[in-house]
Amino acid sequence: MSAQQPPKHIGVILFPGFQLLDLCGPLDVLNILATERTLTLSILAATLDPVSTQHALQESKQSDFGEKLVPTHTFDTAPDDIEVLILPGGYGSRSEEKIEGAVEFLKGYYPKLKYMITVCTGSAILAKTGVLNDRRATSNKKAFTWVKEQNTAVKWVAKARWVVDGNIWTSSGISAGIDLIYSWIGEVYGKELADLLADQSEYERNTDAGDDRFAARWGAV
Repeated sequence: MSAQQPPKHIGVILFPGFQLLDLCGPLDVLNILATERTLTLSILAATLDPVSTQHALQESKQSDFGEKLVPTHTFDTAPDDIEVLILPGGYGSRSEEKIEGAVEFLKGYYPKLKYMITVCTGSAILAKTGVLNDRRATSNKKAFTWVKEQNTAVKWVAKARWVVDGNIWTSSGISAGIDLIYSWIGEVYGKELADLLADQSEYERNTDAGDDRFAARWGAV
């Protein structure tokens, strides 16, 4: 368990085309944590308009299928006391237009945080801020070549399921964010509580941060 006071205020970042499980997997674990600990959630985006998961690949197949989440704050009105930020990835992360405002916000807000957490290609967005320079990080393995191109100053770790470097936690693709968040809860709130929350969700955890079989599956190693 971390020696510092456990955080109470969690923030998440939305952008058009975010991957739903990247965000809602960890969030649902935190929903259950909120029955054991006092937590506050802030949902941040460029505007207060609902933000859709719909992205270009779906549209190319003429699929009208997506979900929308409603922000509580814009980047300009974000509370000053957010302690943990969670940044998802998704196809929208590949579009500078879709992530407009997020990069500058992250660059300015990061120094205030106790923890920065990214899931999937969220680490590619964070890499654009320079915060990950000379740090170890990982990302979605199917997109790993593209991710590495976003910032070659990052020490990208291909094999890892998730990586911890200082107060920055980055995970591999999509479902890996759930494994990361349980590990993070174990670090911050205690292993016993993390195990209890996983059991309550009937979730079989991957507990080896350094072993991601999808690295070989998608040719990242």
